[in-house]
Amino acid sequence: MTYEDDLSWQVSQSDNAVASIMLAHGAGAALDSDFMEMITKGLVANGINVYRFNFPYMQQRQQDGKRRPPNRMPVLVESFKQRLQRYQLDLPLFVAGKSMGSRVAAMVSEDDKVCGVIALGYPFHPISKPDNTRLEPLQALTKPALIIQGTRDALGNETEVNGYSLPNNIDIQFLEDGDHDLKPRVRSGFRHEQHIQSAVASMAAFIRKQL
Repeated sequence: MTYEDDLSWQVSQSDNAVASIMLAHGAGAALDSDFMEMITKGLVANGINVYRFNFPYMQQRQQDGKRRPPNRMPVLVESFKQRLQRYQLDLPLFVAGKSMGSRVAAMVSEDDKVCGVIALGYPFHPISKPDNTRLEPLQALTKPALIIQGTRDALGNETEVNGYSLPNNIDIQFLEDGDHDLKPRVRSGFRHEQHIQSAVASMAAFIRKQL
């Protein structure tokens, strides 16, 4: 993959694909992080094409190696929207993201091309600031949505999330003892690979339900 412009993306194609998903990365890791790679490979194996891209700040990091904070939300939203405009509607399209990327995905989901939204570790609030919630993008959703959240996610654990008022079109799946990367502690008896596999299976089932 090259990073010639901020509209570049990486496409992972599946044999006999039934749908496509545009998957956005989180604040601290690029499109090729281990998490993004595992989710992508799982989805491709389940008959779903995956489009990944870097937001502008991450693309700059790829080019010069310098760490920088995420762009402001309007820039992130516009970056995602531009890619939606580029997508040729040959298969039903879903939008998804890891953490910050899922927040952006929710904010662009009203595009006519989008059939549904998936959030992997939605950032319901900043770490240690549970009162500073980020519920508006979810409360505004009209498309079907799936949130996959670790029960001990520092940006929204199970107890906190169950206390929120969210639309009925949002399904939430909790992964036992999972953190913000869906990773459980060893003593929980679960493995990270298990939770990734569970997340992928839920994503694939959600997508097929909407077709």
